[in-house]
Amino acid sequence: MNDKEELIKVGKYNLEFNDILGINIDELEIFRSKGLPSHMVKRKHFKCLKYIDYIPDIILDPDYIGINPNEPEVSIELVKRYTDNVMIGIKLDTDGNYLYVSTMHDVQESKIPRRLHSGRLKEFSTLVQKDAADDIEKFIDNTEKQ
Repeated sequence: MNDKEELIKVGKYNLEFNDILGINIDELEIFRSKGLPSHMVKRKHFKCLKYIDYIPDIILDPDYIGINPNEPEVSIELVKRYTDNVMIGIKLDTDGNYLYVSTMHDVQESKIPRRLHSGRLKEFSTLVQKDAADDIEKFIDNTEKQ
């Protein structure tokens, strides 16, 4: 990414992603470029243009998270189910020490189960809810022992 004036802040990296994905990224701000819509048009990702203002929601509460195995550097994928399955790709700008949304497009419904099965994607909401339920259960067990 070139100039920070061309960027719009859209969220903050969730450190829980590190544990689930087995990576180590700092809790950095996430930006998108003002040129992201034109990038999407150029790549023919028209279907997702209507979701561009949903990026903060996708970052805050994705349904699935993963890593793109086809990228040389770590590229995180966040997928959220709306009427369409919307995926954003997030990369690290090492010079600027920030994260940015590198792409945004729809994912066909048939690809979700395949990517879950291969391990490329992991369910995020379910994992967080399960961890919270486990913590509550441990708390109750400890309380009963006292």
